[in-house]
Amino acid sequence: MALAGLKVIEIAGLAPVPHAGLILADFGARVIRVDRLAQMSDKLSRGKLSVALNLKSPKGVEAFKRVSSDADVLIEPFRPGTMERMGLGPSALMKDNPGLIYARLSGFGQEGPMKQMAGHDINYIATAGVLSALGRTGEKPTFPVNLLADFAGGGLMCAMGIVMSLFERTRSGLGQVIDANMVNGAAYVSSFLWANRDMGLFGDDASRGKNLLDSGAPCYDTYRTLDAKYMAVGALEPQFYAKFLEGIGLADDDDLPPQLSREDWPSMKQTFASIFATKTQSEWTQIFENSDACVTPVLTRDEASQHPHNKAMGHFLTNTKGGREPAPAPILSRTPARPNSMALPAVGQDTLSVLLEAGYSKDEVKEMCDNGVAEVAKVSSKL
Repeated sequence: MALAGLKVIEIAGLAPVPHAGLILADFGARVIRVDRLAQMSDKLSRGKLSVALNLKSPKGVEAFKRVSSDADVLIEPFRPGTMERMGLGPSALMKDNPGLIYARLSGFGQEGPMKQMAGHDINYIATAGVLSALGRTGEKPTFPVNLLADFAGGGLMCAMGIVMSLFERTRSGLGQVIDANMVNGAAYVSSFLWANRDMGLFGDDASRGKNLLDSGAPCYDTYRTLDAKYMAVGALEPQFYAKFLEGIGLADDDDLPPQLSREDWPSMKQTFASIFATKTQSEWTQIFENSDACVTPVLTRDEASQHPHNKAMGHFLTNTKGGREPAPAPILSRTPARPNSMALPAVGQDTLSVLLEAGYSKDEVKEMCDNGVAEVAKVSSKL
């Protein structure tokens, strides 16, 4: 796989850091997740190893240093200064490991007046100027659950920064520190919004929900069907819009206003809504099947995993409980991602093997566990 041979240390955190580690693990990296003692396993830990260490203990810190001494990548989730207070900051770890890629994934970044503030996805996209553009007209801003900052601007951007830094290391031989913060990441993901803010595609404040791509246009919206499901319409280009009108039976309606007649959008949406309400989602799906009208059913997660196209492309994997999860993306032709395990590791299940690899003896690991420095899950009989 593309990242085979890389050793990554991931310090346990909430969604963004586990997501960055998951990406690296899916593409072949050996990801060692450093969990806290008595912590619950994270849902984004498939294919990772779990080592449970008490980083508030000097011996736990020393064990962390030994485990990470030959690591290629470190990902940490704390507020600025936390790792330094534990003696695990970049200067401490990169002194003996100058090729280390030290990724710091935080909310507001390593500098600036807000760097120590707590926050969540909703706060980061609000600060980035993105949330103000999301939502329907006349309604308050609507956040897209926690996908935009945590995962797109956070975990994914962090993983991209790591891969770019690894590539640069092939030339310089040196690692570097990555400030992957979610305000910056969410803003960067929204570059298209900034570059086209005067083009009538979307807006903020007073114009929110009145533009082409933010639910204002009738040709780019969702519509409720007879069976209380929904269809997604994205018929933007004229040729696609013509196919759309043909599908809903309005191709020959001379009274229908032009597609981009903004003053007529509210009435056109009512017309389209009344038509979609006359048939079930299945019936509309059949009508628009293999059509360039850009009309598709709004699928639930369960439905998406069973959709013929997604099944043919292998877009979903089966986990150890029989449930479905998204497959890694993108698809590489020679070195595609293949998760080495769909199982979630128990916290501390790999503590023994990783510490032995770092040079500790079984007796030393047992002593560490007895003293609350480390934790080994379900393998006490082996010590």
